[in-house]
Amino acid sequence: MEPFTTVSGPAAALPAANIDTDVIMPKQFLKGIDRRGLDRGAFHDLRFDETGAARPGFILNRPEWAAARFLVVGPNFGCGSSREHAVWGLLQLGIRAILGTSFAGIFADNAANNGLLLISLNEEALAAFARRAADPGGNGLTADLAAQCITACDGFEATFTITPSRKDALLRGLDAIGATLDHAAEIRAFEARHLAAQPWLA
Repeated sequence: MEPFTTVSGPAAALPAANIDTDVIMPKQFLKGIDRRGLDRGAFHDLRFDETGAARPGFILNRPEWAAARFLVVGPNFGCGSSREHAVWGLLQLGIRAILGTSFAGIFADNAANNGLLLISLNEEALAAFARRAADPGGNGLTADLAAQCITACDGFEATFTITPSRKDALLRGLDAIGATLDHAAEIRAFEARHLAAQPWLA
């Protein structure tokens, strides 16, 4: 998993409420046996028409936002099914952090386990970032995870909270398996004690 330390880049606004995982990653992209090509699937029906041509009106197809690293989204982003493909596709598309007021629970867990930072802000701060994201001349943001701060290119900034364990995993690029292996010595010591106390298990 790619560590998240400090990330800078353009932000794009997707302000609609309740954007679900079927919008983020339509079901036809769940058939593969690996994760390849999911960048094509991310927001597919919004990005492309029925012929496969890019929709010029969709924000991520416009040149000012094509290289977006951040999304500024409406409430309850990521609701719907539990498909982890939604997070994989966003990361392949280049998105590293999402700013919103609220996120669906399973989507939030999938994001944390794959290195996608979700930043929860109050409505006032989110609206301020959404206005900047809509301005192609001022849509640059920088997220500093160590400082827990998100800053716009004009200097506007907001701090955010994150649980210490999740922050540490993101900073170090640890998924759930990596975080477990971080305690490998303790696990082996427990196994040795357990078998010594109950040798018949061996």
